[in-house]
Amino acid sequence: MFRDAKYLIAYIAPLAGYLGIYYGGVWSFGSIYVGFVLIPIIEQLLPKSTENFPPEVEEKRVVARFFDVLLYLNIPILYGLIGFFFYRISLGGLATYEIVGMICNVGLVIGTSGINVGHELGHRSNAFEQTLGKILLLPALYMHFFIEHNRGHHKNVATPLDPASARLGESLYAFWLRSVAGGYWNAWQLEAERLKKLDRPVVSWSNEMLRFQVFQLGYLAAVALVWSWSMLPFAIAIAVFGFLMLESVNYIEHYGLRRQLLPTGRYENVGPQHSWNSDHELGRIFLYELTRHSDHHYKATRKYQVLRHFDESPQLPWGYPASIIASLLPPLWFGMMNRRVKKSSATERMMA
Repeated sequence: MFRDAKYLIAYIAPLAGYLGIYYGGVWSFGSIYVGFVLIPIIEQLLPKSTENFPPEVEEKRVVARFFDVLLYLNIPILYGLIGFFFYRISLGGLATYEIVGMICNVGLVIGTSGINVGHELGHRSNAFEQTLGKILLLPALYMHFFIEHNRGHHKNVATPLDPASARLGESLYAFWLRSVAGGYWNAWQLEAERLKKLDRPVVSWSNEMLRFQVFQLGYLAAVALVWSWSMLPFAIAIAVFGFLMLESVNYIEHYGLRRQLLPTGRYENVGPQHSWNSDHELGRIFLYELTRHSDHHYKATRKYQVLRHFDESPQLPWGYPASIIASLLPPLWFGMMNRRVKKSSATERMMA
């Protein structure tokens, strides 16, 4: 149990978010210091972990409620932080840099405790946990992610059909535009296709994309009613920062990796070689094992606490947070990653 308690460390980021809003000043950036300063430094000092659990231990961890409760608690934590943010902003008296810091601070928590945890719950097989996942996506105004990611990205990952798979030589900034727009459009198309197969009207309450727009507008209306209309730009700002953090993770997860097109016209099956992974344990804990991404694509319903390391998975030279920082500087990122992509592709061809 003590070993499992390591995932409590994931709450340090939202705690830093609360403290950043409370103390203000240079501390306004709160979770940013944890995510993009503290974690990258510590990850370079700690050894990586490639350990996998034996089957009998894995079976026990899969059914342990402790790991699920850790995810559920992110809902009150996240919404409490957002409410605290609006309250503090509404009081006024903040310098511009403090407002910017708090937006980034809360936005990062929306990206991690919100979208990332919502992503994990969205892959669960029961409606209750899927609903919790959608609730966590709501403040990011990114509820369509539930549709596009589950039914689009996992099917088309590492192919030109997937807007969330970064191309070799594509900058993070170009990817942001392509992935955000493409993912949203794909979600509408996927939902329309689902309804046509069920012989239901596309323009109806059965259309989950329409429902998502209503829920998101309702969320913004609630912000305006509780705090005033002046809070809407801040609600949108923290949402944008949050979903850009998600898209930055998407960028580094599959950058330059491609599945081969077979003579049959279909793409090869998704394998461990089609996702960039990181065995830096601290980043794994903070992101609920998202960095063991190959196993997630192998079986999307596999719970985070039992995701496995694969020796054939390409490894990032740094952890996810440091890699995101590097991706903000395209020349640095290309210099670091393009040769690794080519090496990974060459290795895959030799194995084929």
